[in-house]
Amino acid sequence: MAKQSWKPGNMLYPIPAVLVTCKGANGEENVLTVGWAGTINTNPPMLSISVRPERHSYELIRSSKEFVVNLTTREMALATDYCGVVSGRDEDKFAKCGLTREKADVVAAPLIAESPVNIECRVTEEKKLGSHSMFIAKVVAVHAEEDYMDEKGKFSLAKANPIVYCHGEYFALGAKVGRFGYSVRKNKKGKKRRGKR
Repeated sequence: MAKQSWKPGNMLYPIPAVLVTCKGANGEENVLTVGWAGTINTNPPMLSISVRPERHSYELIRSSKEFVVNLTTREMALATDYCGVVSGRDEDKFAKCGLTREKADVVAAPLIAESPVNIECRVTEEKKLGSHSMFIAKVVAVHAEEDYMDEKGKFSLAKANPIVYCHGEYFALGAKVGRFGYSVRKNKKGKKRRGKR
């Protein structure tokens, strides 16, 4: 196999395609699609999103220092794309996409009812990186849809058909191939399990 050498670029794929809801200090609400989002800390729970300063939602988040990350599903793919290409300056994207606002527990920004998981966040720091500004935030509340609980009462995101983003395209996640620690888990006879070769 031969590999080509390319100029530096963001080749970390796939990435989550999330809908971020926000409410500015002026009371204006908006929803935008964010690809640059990720977990950054466990204790306290923290995540980050990166937003271009020219985006309408940038000033709303900056003024309120709050936002909600709403995970997306196959059924939400059209809305996810739309909210990434149309500006909230021009129309109410909630109404256009049929997204239902729900009141959050802690922050002023609304939750999206159709999302399987909503993560309420408070900004602790903003880092200007160049094309994007990164908002580092603490998670202050999490909401999970009961319909996606399995028979043991554990949340099963796989049931929600989550989507990811890769090189300008959206993909639904496929079949589960393992779970954390399965490569070293012992079977009932005390032998370590081995993955398929």
